[in-house]
Amino acid sequence: QVQLVESGGGLVQAGGSLTLACSASGSAFTISKFGWYRQAPGKQRDLVASIESTGFTRYADSVKGRFTISSDNAKNTMTLQMHSLKPEDTAVYYCNADYDSGGFYYTEWGQGTQVTVSS
Repeated sequence: QVQLVESGGGLVQAGGSLTLACSASGSAFTISKFGWYRQAPGKQRDLVASIESTGFTRYADSVKGRFTISSDNAKNTMTLQMHSLKPEDTAVYYCNADYDSGGFYYTEWGQGTQVTVSS
């Protein structure tokens, strides 16, 4: 089983930047896709950005041009660079990983990290 640990959340003023990191650990696994999701109070959890092991990336329209996702396949780590942050980016951000282990496919979630953008 894979465990995901997130770091890098916090409080920042509008227009500022934050970088979130996610690290996956476990044994005998291969990650096929990493993703960041966010959930604001009273709202559903939505995709922010994802990156596949091929390097293909996908972004929510609301963060295009402001956020950049990257990963290190060898280290099983992922980062999300967030710039020009807006109050509406305030949410709990969750790391997600789709992975293969022993020929079976799984998905795992991190515990979440709070991002608060003040106006």
